[in-house]
Amino acid sequence: MSEAGAAAALPEGHAAARFSSRSIRSFVLRQGRMTEGQRRAIEEGMPEIGIPYRAAPLDLEAAFGRAAPTVLEVGFGMGETTAAIAQARPDTDFLAIEVHGPGVGNLCKLIAERGLANLRIMQHDAVEVLRDMIPVGALAGVHVFFPDPWHKKRHHKRRIVQPEFVALVASRLAPGGYLHCATDWEEYAEWMLEVLAAEPVLQNTADGFAPRPDYRPLTKFENRGLRLGHGVWDLVFRRRAADGGVTGDRATGT
Repeated sequence: MSEAGAAAALPEGHAAARFSSRSIRSFVLRQGRMTEGQRRAIEEGMPEIGIPYRAAPLDLEAAFGRAAPTVLEVGFGMGETTAAIAQARPDTDFLAIEVHGPGVGNLCKLIAERGLANLRIMQHDAVEVLRDMIPVGALAGVHVFFPDPWHKKRHHKRRIVQPEFVALVASRLAPGGYLHCATDWEEYAEWMLEVLAAEPVLQNTADGFAPRPDYRPLTKFENRGLRLGHGVWDLVFRRRAADGGVTGDRATGT
């Protein structure tokens, strides 16, 4: 869907209606060294499981070969958590977005090793994918796990979780669909809570921060941090129904 088309479906003055590609980017390009195995996994896997970016609505049923709830992940890193969630939730489809080549290659490898048929990859800016390709109300959920905190105050404007981004995500969620963010930076967690709570079509599922949902596994990095006394904060917000209420989600059971 074009930016103008998406905006037409939103109230005048809504943050997502004013969103543009220059407002924020979902990444900073830091390409690491790609192994030969990762490179080979991309060459062999992406023709089948990769979805190229184009500024036109994406037919999710055609992309996955079935009709099922779809969850979009913004920035999957090396893909271990993404693969684990997709494997544990075979009745849900996952569209995972990452720009860094080594991570894309690693997730391609995991998909092949585990035979995951419910996972597709896009190597592109997630903001542009959401804005241009995801129809309004099409998603059952969105995951934003451990995004760059940009902890220096002068860099806060680079954070992905901003009012415009949250409004864009909310517009792509079906009623009852969820936005799940997680971070290990307390100040960023407070920032996220403030931004998400200010979005009128979203409602918090908890009184503040949420318990970690069972579907999000603990990473090795996270376990190490917890042993050292570092905190991790989860936030789970749902899109309100048309009548202003909040419905549950059959994909997560919450």
